[in-house]
Amino acid sequence: MSEIRLYVSTTEKQAEQVLDLLSEVFGEEDFAIATTEIDEKKDIWEASVYMMREDEDEVRQRVGEALAAAYPELSIEREVIPDVDWVAKSLEGLKPVRAGRFLVHGSHDREKVRSGDIGIEIDAGQAFGTGHHGTTAGCLEVIDSVMRSRTIRNALDLGTGSGVLAIAVRKLKNIPVLATDIDPIATRVAAENVRTNGIANGIVTKTAPGFHSTAFSEYGPFDLIIANILARPLIRMAPKLTDNLAAGGTVILSGILASQRWKVLSAYNGQKLRHVRTIWRNGWVTIHLDRP
Repeated sequence: MSEIRLYVSTTEKQAEQVLDLLSEVFGEEDFAIATTEIDEKKDIWEASVYMMREDEDEVRQRVGEALAAAYPELSIEREVIPDVDWVAKSLEGLKPVRAGRFLVHGSHDREKVRSGDIGIEIDAGQAFGTGHHGTTAGCLEVIDSVMRSRTIRNALDLGTGSGVLAIAVRKLKNIPVLATDIDPIATRVAAENVRTNGIANGIVTKTAPGFHSTAFSEYGPFDLIIANILARPLIRMAPKLTDNLAAGGTVILSGILASQRWKVLSAYNGQKLRHVRTIWRNGWVTIHLDRP
């Protein structure tokens, strides 16, 4: 059944305000809420809520009532999201990728996992993260290094996508991992990938918009936080991300273009985190920080 997106177009500042409002309206219900930049020069953003078609009437009414009270000038627009899995189509036939001790591969390449490899099976699907993008590969390499050199008792994979990074952590050490995403499709895919990789327990997948979910306080604070998202949201969430980091904890950030790294570093240095190193992959960077 088709998924529906209801959204409003506005400025970046107001989009964030609408996001907060929608988060209050829907609380812990299973609706993904997000903001998206449409035009940087014109400062046009969209604040969206995603649902299945059968939920549309109820969600539209609740969104309409909330906006009428707080932002009557905004009008609700609608988009039907097609069922075609374009991500899977675009990723068909990709070869296995090595990053540190990990080999990320599709089900058709299981025989390529060698002795000493830590195999992670991820087929192309409806969520980001097959290991082929420079950001995912960079995170895997830093995860390998961190898990070798530091004591990690629990971890958070923020914006989990396919779940590949959460799976990597769990395969290296038997610790609890919370894997969250704003998109319920991603959390469903991540949970399926966890099972495919033979992990019976230890990874909890949750749909959570930002840090509004109670899951973070329930499972945190975290010794390791991995956030492979994008530079702008990483900058905005720096204070809340750091609030959920345990004393002496480690942070791995990616989804950052090389030209954006200084702004991201500045935001986290402002939260008293220390830069450990930066990995470069195909124009993207992965940043490793810690709390001294």
